[in-house]
This record gives sequence, structure tokens and C-alpha cells, in this order.
Amino acid sequence: MGMATKQRPQEIKALAGARALPPLLLVLYHFSEGHHYQHLRVFDLFVAKGYLWVEFFFALSGFILTYVYGARTDLWRWRSYSTFVKTRLARLYPLHLFMLFFILYMVVMLRWLAERGGYVSIFNQPYHQALGFWPFIANLFLVQAWNLFDRLTWNGVSWFVSVEFFLCLIFPIYIAIARGGWWRGALLIVAGAAGLFALDYTGKHGLDITFHNGVLRGMGDFAIGVGMANLYRHIRARGEEPAPAWMHSIFQFIAVLALLWTIYHSGWSHQWRDIYVVPPMMLLIFTLSFDRGTFAWVLDTRPLQKLGEWSYAIYIGQTAWLLLIRYFEQHWYPPDTTRVFGILWPDFIWTLEPFVLVAVCAAWGALLSHFIEEPASKTLRKWIFPARKPGAA
Repeated sequence: MGMATKQRPQEIKALAGARALPPLLLVLYHFSEGHHYQHLRVFDLFVAKGYLWVEFFFALSGFILTYVYGARTDLWRWRSYSTFVKTRLARLYPLHLFMLFFILYMVVMLRWLAERGGYVSIFNQPYHQALGFWPFIANLFLVQAWNLFDRLTWNGVSWFVSVEFFLCLIFPIYIAIARGGWWRGALLIVAGAAGLFALDYTGKHGLDITFHNGVLRGMGDFAIGVGMANLYRHIRARGEEPAPAWMHSIFQFIAVLALLWTIYHSGWSHQWRDIYVVPPMMLLIFTLSFDRGTFAWVLDTRPLQKLGEWSYAIYIGQTAWLLLIRYFEQHWYPPDTTRVFGILWPDFIWTLEPFVLVAVCAAWGALLSHFIEEPASKTLRKWIFPARKPGAA
């Protein structure tokens, strides 16, 4: 029986909704790191740890892929394995490719405008990520985060997609390790946590590891997600009556409370104590996976489910607007002495700018999802799984 005809497990709505807010927090983080924070401790500490939501996504990916494909025994066969990889690429690659060429278009146009206007383009500033022919080729083949370059390239956030592609390639190894007793899941969790601790302890910027050793970071998080899926499977296989919703609510509340406590009591970001934030994130994934409880109910609401559908598009599309803000600041913002409603322009735009950016990125993500991601994915899946002829076996 082909992969397309196998019945897929029921979607876990709480985990689908859990994807909604992290991309927006990553937008705020990238803006704040590149421009300014708000000088409001309760806000700045939360946003400064925003880069750690990548841990959440890698682990969530490991959990979901294991939940969907963990029972399969044929991923070691070339046909099934290649179909799995192509299916994942149908999800990841179209938007990545579109944004890569969109950034290329921005480079050409903004450099042309700068040349005509007699000023320096943002793409010729020293802070900009690496451009050039070979980084572009690496992005085309999704290998840009495989320790090939000394900084981020082109659409910088796509390093995550590069690592995710690598994890898809080695996914059968994780499944082989996870298949079996619950202790295998526990072993994967311990191994993944040990790997993250080693990276955190030996690094200079906490777990903010992207173009160099980002693959190792992803492997650690992914292992934890696969391990949690193994434990989840064993708990559900016992066939007992599910725990009452109020009990799930308590565990979810503990996870959220622990997450907030570690964010606000582990100091400023980009140091070794950032790793304290990771265990509550993983616990939150596990407590939500049973799709019961107050937080699971909230995440199953339509607005968060819709944001969850757009989450990948919001994440991969944000770079365009982060770059355009630099262009607007450079060329279109009024002089600092300008007053708006009696307030100096820098004071007026200071707080407004990041939240307008979040709204714009959410809308941009919705457009990318509707017009690029969904149609391209459906088209590619029709190519991967061609319709059977009438009467075919």
C-alpha cells in the first residue's frame, strides 16, 4: 500500500494552534535585536528570549512527524523514503524558493534605486547577511546552514528550513531508535537534552546557533520531540480512560508558569542560562499533545488555528519586511525634528513600529500561505501521488 493511501492519525488541534504565536514573537525578536528594545523590562525580557522558540518548532516537528509516520516500517525502502522526503519538500520548498527570489528582486531594485538616488543601499551595509553566487546556490539546494558559511545568507531565517530539510533526510534513523519500549523515548530525550546542553555550554551566545552548528541544535531539539512522541504513544496505547480535562489544565498551567518563570528569572538573553527556558517549552508540547484542558481549548479557537496555518509563511516571509523597514528608515522616514500629534517622530514611532511590523507580517504570511504555499503544495502532492486510473489495483 502506498504512503498516500495509509490512514493518517487524527490532527492534534492544540499543537496546530500552538504554532500561532511563536512566529510573531520571532518577528518581534528579530526587530528588537536589529533596531531597538522598548526599555520596558516585562516586555524586553520576554522578547529577548524569542529566539528560543526555534527550539519549540524543532521539537514540535519531531513530535508531529513521529506521531504521523512513527508506525511505518518501510521508510528504509527507497521508494517510501523518497516519497516521504518529496512530501516534506512540497511543504517546505515552495515558500522558501519564492522568498529567495523575492529577496533577490529586492536586492536588485533597492541597489538600483540607491544608485539613482546617490546613497548607499541597505544591501551594501556591513551588517547585512551574505549575498553572492555561492550562498544563493546553497540556498537553492537547502544546504546553507550546513556549516558552509560564516554568517546568515540571503533570506537569513531560512537557515531553519535548511536544518529542517536535513532532519527530514535522517528521520528514519530517529524512528529506528524510537521504535520499541518507552525507555527508548526517554533515551532520546536525555540524548537530545545533553546535546543542547553541550552546545549551550561551549557556545558564546547561548543557544542562538544558526549558520554554524545549527544542524546540531536542530538534532538535539528534534530528538526530544521524537522521544516525547514515543512516550505519548505508550501512554495512549494503554487504552485507559483519558485523565479528566481539569488535570490536563493543571499540567498545562504548570508548564506555562514554569516557562514564564524561567524567561523572567534567567537573566538577559544570549548566555548559558537561556537553556533553562527549553524544558518548560518541551513540557508544554507534551501537555498539549493530549488535546484536552483549558489551554488546549484556547488553542483550538479559530483565530489561533488560522494563525497556526500561516505560521510557516509568517516566519519565512518576515525578512522582506525587516529589510524594508531599514529602507524606510533610511530614505522615507521624516527628520527626527518632525512632530506628529505634538510628539517628536522618534518618540512617536518607537513603540508603534514593532507592532505594526507584526501586523504586516501576519497579513503578508496570510497572503503567502493562500497564494503560494497552499497551491504549490497541492500541485506538488498531485505530482508525488498521481491519481490512480479507474480499475487500478
